[in-house]
Amino acid sequence: MATSAEHHDLLIIGSGSGNSLISEHWKGRSVVIADSGTFGGTCLNVGCIPTKMYAYPAGLAALPPEARSLGVGLEFTGADFPAIRDRIFTRIDGISRDGLRYRRDDLDYTSVIQEEVRFVGPRRVRTASGREITADQVVVAAGSRPTLPAIPGLDLPSVHTSDTVMRLDRLPRRLLVVGGGFIACEFASVFAGLGTEVVQVNRGHRLLKQHDMSVSTTFTKIAARRWDLRTGWTPAGIEPVEDAERAADGWVRVRLDRAEGQEQTGIVEEAIEADAVLIAVGRTPNTDRLDPAAAGLDVTDDGVLASDEHQRALSDGAPVEGVYVLGDVANTWQLKHVANHEARVVAHNLEHPDDLRANTLGPVPAAVFTHPQAASVGLTVEQALADYGADAITVKTQSFGDVAYGWAMEDTEGVCTVVAEKATGRILGGHILGHEAANLIQPLVTGMAFGIDAHRLARGQYWPHPALTEVVENALLGLDVPDSGLL
Repeated sequence: MATSAEHHDLLIIGSGSGNSLISEHWKGRSVVIADSGTFGGTCLNVGCIPTKMYAYPAGLAALPPEARSLGVGLEFTGADFPAIRDRIFTRIDGISRDGLRYRRDDLDYTSVIQEEVRFVGPRRVRTASGREITADQVVVAAGSRPTLPAIPGLDLPSVHTSDTVMRLDRLPRRLLVVGGGFIACEFASVFAGLGTEVVQVNRGHRLLKQHDMSVSTTFTKIAARRWDLRTGWTPAGIEPVEDAERAADGWVRVRLDRAEGQEQTGIVEEAIEADAVLIAVGRTPNTDRLDPAAAGLDVTDDGVLASDEHQRALSDGAPVEGVYVLGDVANTWQLKHVANHEARVVAHNLEHPDDLRANTLGPVPAAVFTHPQAASVGLTVEQALADYGADAITVKTQSFGDVAYGWAMEDTEGVCTVVAEKATGRILGGHILGHEAANLIQPLVTGMAFGIDAHRLARGQYWPHPALTEVVENALLGLDVPDSGLL
């Protein structure tokens, strides 16, 4: 005998970008949000926002060496980590708490289920406590979680993920960071800037390997100067140190093995002691926690829910009526601006089922808020070579130190690489490492999004002199592309 279910007009699984779907349209209807985590999702609570609120003060703390090279004496006297932490989370926790109260208590047409849910049929879920919910329309926006390697010792109190490391009671004396991607590099940069002795362990020999080689190799060299970088290693296990007093203070011993496929140097095992460990090897979409097979939903080889151009979930390749997907559970970008745009598409399509809008926005930029920053959009040089061939593309790498503002900073490391189609000037990709890279990438995003060729983008507008944006302008002008006729 089937369990009776409570019915709603709309069920939203996840309270991150999915929370933004609720508009005045739903007034007088019944909307329920199900989320077993902290209300507000990853970006607000454990992702984009708090990490950048750490990255900014850490960047200030890293300035004295740069200032000294310019004849200015600055001194870093230490970081009040609890004060930084409390400034961040007093604000963020308040936003999360107020958001939950507003949806759960203040609006008479919305409710919140603070439990994990799993599908038990099409547009039907069961909560962890056994409640069954059905809805006319369902949006799956369940997000992702930190990926954990299968090694012993992950349950020790000193072992953290990005979900927990920002709420430490004190600044670690030595932090071991495992991983070499966006999250690992941002936290290594933050804690090194604030005064922690950082050891970063990465399986490969390049950090930020998804970025263009010009960015990845340069950043790896910078990181190796700023903190202790160990490449070609992978963690094998974590255990308390033998000394009881140090163990009581949280110190652990992390055993490392040579990564498979990496060249051997005679040493095949190493151990590092630290009073905090951050496991940052990526994030896993929460697809597996939803039991999508019970609802007949397709899952891609990347582990995310398959969807069409309207963000509708697919079943056997066909769109499922009334089921939409968005965010980390539906794409491999794992970027908040992507999830937010998908939410706008879904919000429209929920409210206007006879006038569906497609998600055609592109290209997708990404930024890493290390010191210095890295940013990218489109194809890397290596990808462009593979897709188009060497004769069909043109590449220019412009150094920050070759433009006036770069001279002002005495910058010797910043680079801007642009790759374009030689015959047309169409911009295929842009990659920047250096001061304010996250902002500098935007002109290239604009050019690619609106089909502005490289020469027209450079010559068809003023670039304020001597702003650092001239590094982008000069990179565009350095490409071997057709002249647009503009002076």
